[in-house]
Amino acid sequence: MAQVVARRSAAPAEGRNTMTRRSIGIIVNGVTGRMGYRQHLVRSLLAIREQGGVPLTDGTSIWPEPVLVGRNETRLREIAERHGLTDWTTDLSAALARDDVEIYFDAQVTQQREKAIRRALEAGKHVYTEKPLAEDTEGALDLARAARAAGVRTGVVQDKLFLPGLRKLKRLIDGGFFGRILSVRGEFGYWVFEGDWQPAQRPSWNYRAEDGGGIVVDMFPHWQYVLEELFGRVRTVSCVTATHVPQRVDESGRTYPATADDAAYGIFELDGGVVAQLNSSWCVRVHRDELVEFQVDGTEGSAVAGLRGCRVQHRAVTPKPVWNPDLPVTEAFRSQWTEVPDNEEFDNGFKVQWEAFLRHVVAGEPFPWDFLAGARGVQLAELGLRSAREGARLDVPELDL
Repeated sequence: MAQVVARRSAAPAEGRNTMTRRSIGIIVNGVTGRMGYRQHLVRSLLAIREQGGVPLTDGTSIWPEPVLVGRNETRLREIAERHGLTDWTTDLSAALARDDVEIYFDAQVTQQREKAIRRALEAGKHVYTEKPLAEDTEGALDLARAARAAGVRTGVVQDKLFLPGLRKLKRLIDGGFFGRILSVRGEFGYWVFEGDWQPAQRPSWNYRAEDGGGIVVDMFPHWQYVLEELFGRVRTVSCVTATHVPQRVDESGRTYPATADDAAYGIFELDGGVVAQLNSSWCVRVHRDELVEFQVDGTEGSAVAGLRGCRVQHRAVTPKPVWNPDLPVTEAFRSQWTEVPDNEEFDNGFKVQWEAFLRHVVAGEPFPWDFLAGARGVQLAELGLRSAREGARLDVPELDL
């Protein structure tokens, strides 16, 4: 039976926040999942409360009041008790009907997302959501149109833009370090165990196409906004996909056929002639410093950026290798790169974007990562899968409402 507990969560420690507090109710739907719980509840919303809220220039502090929503009453209660929260429910309709709730956030599986967001829009809530926004481009655009008609503010999680490594990379681009950027090479992935002799690190639905799984659907929306924000709009896509591991074992120990792609090899042509080649795989063993790395080469210099670190090599100190397979390599190539300093304190990327969205809702500050931006991510995933099916290089048309 659905249960709604409408009491507010525990108050902060006395004296922690002397600003004028502006409370804002936030439905967190899908909080029992890995991303919804770890990144969005604990490391974002609860971390924001721990720091005293999100400060505004007028002295107000935005204070998030999470309303935990999910289908599993036992797990919801456990999460609430673990963090001293009391506001949770298995009844989404009841939560959406509340006047003290202004924002709906969705971290469910993709197949459940679109209809839940539509209900939130009909209830007049601002909406922030994990990606992908919808299962196909038309569905994503339809949500963007519905949001515009409802007059609410929207946002899609684009967390990798706020990673320390990519923020350092953006600093280099803005400072003109690269000269003319020529190419981008990206490697993402790690070995996800099949689930037989060691438990898998990802839920089994990720490997079933009928449940919305697949690495293209998961990663191409990320690559779209990373490429667009840092290097230029994606104009064409060529993609080869594979299901390298055709059979896996689920959480209950049952063997099942993996029907979704677990690796994708994409080439993207961008504005300005930049060529990006990005490999994504859950079937690769890591021989790099981080689980994702981007190498950017330009006429004046190059950089390799990961989640946190970024190393550079300027043209003035670039070595002059000579190909000679008959002699051992004498150059210590990796030692010839220089680490980019932090120069600032980098917070959790999910939390930083949550703070930006809360300021957007409460104070009207700019927030460019709306539903239309999310639709472009869905579009690139859709075109990537089509390119793989057809063996074709496809144009990426402009999207408009």
